[in-house]
Amino acid sequence: MSNHLDSTRRDVIIAATHQRIAQAQQHYQLTLPALDIHFDVTGAAWGYYVKKGAQRWFRFNPQLFALHFDEGLQDTIPHEVAHYVVDRLYPRRRCKPHGPEWRDVMATFGIDNPRATHNTSLDGLRIRRQQRHSYYCACGEVMLSSTRHNRIQRDGVRYVCRRCQQPLSQQRPG
Repeated sequence: MSNHLDSTRRDVIIAATHQRIAQAQQHYQLTLPALDIHFDVTGAAWGYYVKKGAQRWFRFNPQLFALHFDEGLQDTIPHEVAHYVVDRLYPRRRCKPHGPEWRDVMATFGIDNPRATHNTSLDGLRIRRQQRHSYYCACGEVMLSSTRHNRIQRDGVRYVCRRCQQPLSQQRPG
């Protein structure tokens, strides 16, 4: 099975995304402008709804769509469009990404038990994994990603343990 997404399938994804947006517009009596769609996600994520200032767009993983096309159409497109709809329905409210507002929109798409994450097989995908780094607190060892480790080293960023709220350090306690 090829992990290349041809232009015909890209067109189907774009049309399915516009169809879900139109469905939400009709249901919520809401104006939802069409958004740009980029096929530039790599790794294990299926896609994203991106909001930066006044700009909004969708990003999809062409390799995952090439390997699991039907699942992407059924799950990923409504998932990301639901994020867009929630953003437009509640512009001044901070909604949890996969909270009740998002679940309600997913239900309007006919998806009654939506998942926040996928369990799709990643066989055949090249996935770059970040190295993990040991840090310590009163609870014990906490593993941080290279991204967080580099922010600590480069920028002096400080992180605290989610459980004990103590600062994380590379030095093992006493």
